[in-house]
Amino acid sequence: MDKDDHLSIKEMAKSERPREKLINFGVGSLSNAELLAILIRIGTKESSAIGLAQKILSVRKDGLRYLADCTIDELSHLKGIGKTKACQIIAAIELGKRLSMSISKAKLNIQSPRDIANVFMEEMRYYKKEYFKSILLNTKNEIVSTENISIGSLNSSLVHPREVFVGAIRKSASSIILMHNHPSGNPNPSSEDIKITKRLIEAGKIIGIEVLDHIIIGDGKFISLKEISII
Repeated sequence: MDKDDHLSIKEMAKSERPREKLINFGVGSLSNAELLAILIRIGTKESSAIGLAQKILSVRKDGLRYLADCTIDELSHLKGIGKTKACQIIAAIELGKRLSMSISKAKLNIQSPRDIANVFMEEMRYYKKEYFKSILLNTKNEIVSTENISIGSLNSSLVHPREVFVGAIRKSASSIILMHNHPSGNPNPSSEDIKITKRLIEAGKIIGIEVLDHIIIGDGKFISLKEISII
């Protein structure tokens, strides 16, 4: 074990303590481990708060990304963390996700598929199941609402036109954008994706609510079925 793991934050030089660094030099001066250590606050006899933070970041090779989809039970089983610290960390991660989405939505007028992908990528790229959503837009192409339609592998019985358009009708949406994620990280559309999309486009024509696009979210990348001329 690294010698620094035994060094408590109080034993560190003041200029090197995470909270003091944040106050004096700004949040950008802190490493991922130091940011986590502020949330953890107190270490154990065997490891400092920074040591515990480093342990969390080393659980997987992708480091910080592990926190995007880990559970309270997973974190609390790490020696020295426990449920209280795990809850604090998970809550902070969730606040970050929500803040990112709220800032994006508040400024957003949908002009392209990338605008939608930018809003939802950081949330949906980490989902372990397929989530199908309907993005409702007004006449100014602004997001009115986001409707969760189904969870699980897509099929025509789960993604029924009735479920997709009921919210759009109730909220007087002018148009909608379909969206779902691929947990594999590969956003290429399946034959079922294309079949469902075409069915919903036809339903939208009958109802009078246009389906503008279907966007598939992968791991850091996306595909617009409109851009690749499938619809």
